[in-house]
Amino acid sequence: MSVKLTTNLSQRLVLTPQLRQRIEMLQMTALELNELIQQQLLENPVLEEVQAQDEVQELAEQVLDYQACGNLDSDRSPEGGPANNGVSVNGAGDYLEFSASPEATPETAEARAEEDLDEPGEEISPDPFEEVDFGREFQEYLDPGYKTQEHEYREDEPTFEQFLTRPPSLAEHLTWQLHMEDIEPELIPIAECIIGNLDGDGRLNATNEEIAALGGWTAEEVERARQRLMQLDPTGCGARDVRECLLAQLEASGEGERLAAQLIREHSLADLQPHRLPALAKQLGLPLETLVAELERIRQLDPFPGRRYSSDETVLVTPEIFIEKRDDGEYEISFADDGGPRLRINQAYQRMLDRPETSKETKDFIREKTRSAIELLRNIEHRRQTIYKVVECIVRRQREFLDKGIEYLKPMMLKDVAEETGMHLSTVSRVVNRKYAHTPQGVIELRRFFTEGMTNEDGEEVSTRIIKLKIKKLIEEEDPHHPITDDQIVKILAKEGIKLSRRTVAKYRDQMNIPGSRERRAVI
Repeated sequence: MSVKLTTNLSQRLVLTPQLRQRIEMLQMTALELNELIQQQLLENPVLEEVQAQDEVQELAEQVLDYQACGNLDSDRSPEGGPANNGVSVNGAGDYLEFSASPEATPETAEARAEEDLDEPGEEISPDPFEEVDFGREFQEYLDPGYKTQEHEYREDEPTFEQFLTRPPSLAEHLTWQLHMEDIEPELIPIAECIIGNLDGDGRLNATNEEIAALGGWTAEEVERARQRLMQLDPTGCGARDVRECLLAQLEASGEGERLAAQLIREHSLADLQPHRLPALAKQLGLPLETLVAELERIRQLDPFPGRRYSSDETVLVTPEIFIEKRDDGEYEISFADDGGPRLRINQAYQRMLDRPETSKETKDFIREKTRSAIELLRNIEHRRQTIYKVVECIVRRQREFLDKGIEYLKPMMLKDVAEETGMHLSTVSRVVNRKYAHTPQGVIELRRFFTEGMTNEDGEEVSTRIIKLKIKKLIEEEDPHHPITDDQIVKILAKEGIKLSRRTVAKYRDQMNIPGSRERRAVI
């Protein structure tokens, strides 16, 4: 046994913090990206948010300076470059406006950014930080100037009032009523404990003995508190099953002795299915119309009263991409400016690097934070350009859908867009995840554009989503007394050139939560 030093040559894929951040930002929504930017503003002093008054003041000063020098041209910006360079960076780089200028496209901009990130032919200088040309590469962030655009109001954007309120949860609603009702004081803590053990449907899955053990109460006291709790609004919260919940609602409305309550007590819910009512009416010796009327009353009850006060907060969907048709018939892709922060690099810290009195520790700190800020701005821009390329490919492939509607949605896979754009499959998957687009057909999640398909007799690709819509339409137009069967659906689709098996039709029907023909048959 001996200890030796050996060298080994190997290749490993290492994710740098910058690359990891770039990957994470691709799958972020606009709201999550804004939260990341706010966090970076707190942690990185080099990053600076551009205020609206600062933009107006700097813009006015530049206009006056260039007018005094006689250098202001209507076709050129104060920096001497074109007023519209194809890709203008609005603030944080997350708010870009892509124009149709052939000189600069998202592809060329991304390629230029990649060259700047890694140039293998360059010699490594003692301090790579000195090689960064801030004036050329990051002038959009260093100085907003003419490149900053005001927020354009859209009529279909959500109002701010929608973000201000939150509906009460089920526990809050029941607790508020508990203290407003005339209930015995000794039952209030027991009822509060029961409320804390309710699930999202308003069910109590714990036994009376388990609740009693939590506070040293008796099982009889827990049952009394539970019965009082089931009388609160929504009625039935605290029940242990659907039957008890429905009976509590009938008793609260004074219908505890009604035939509907007797049916719930003495028969299972499976026996109350429409196709079984004739046999049940014969068994009870009652007219079929009477059972149908009682069944209709049962359907008006709520078996899950707690869902209307579900603790799951509604997520407001805000489209990040706008796909709009111009007058010339072409589609224009733009990004929503939701008032997020506009970023730039603080020039005061850059000037500190040139001062001889600045200590080495301070310079190292500024350089480290500046590198982090530059990578953040590059990653924001890369995210924007990647989304643009994917959406551009989707618009090109699904143009008929955007023009005519859902019936013209073509089959499209993630790998198809990945091959056409030259991206990795995982990159496309991250881009389309949880991002929404405002289209002529409504607000649609980008992932909804992707669907499998099959080839009909004419050799055309038909989306499975279109097939499901055809099946749903056939069922909606059927005779309720003689519902269409899966075999009949197979024959109808075969006449349209779509060959499916009965098992496939049943699978698509189950995925749409449509019951079988026997369950759909109405009672005559």
